[in-house]
Amino acid sequence: MKITNINNIEKFFQLVDKCSGKIELVTNEGDRLNLKSKLSQYVSLANIFSSGTIPEMEIVAYEPEDTKKLIEFMMNDNG
Repeated sequence: MKITNINNIEKFFQLVDKCSGKIELVTNEGDRLNLKSKLSQYVSLANIFSSGTIPEMEIVAYEPEDTKKLIEFMMNDNG
């Protein structure tokens, strides 16, 4: 799923930490980084962070309830 315009990056990573399954960031090269890993979170921030927002990233959630949480975050809590 593509996620765009993440304004509250700290809250986004807190949500990722609460997910029950694996959450991966898909890089432009097709590599997958485990976003539940703090090291991967820092690497992803270094690669896509600009002006306080993450403009767009593709992530894969392996559990349906995690997908639902991420969608709700994008609809409600990302401001």
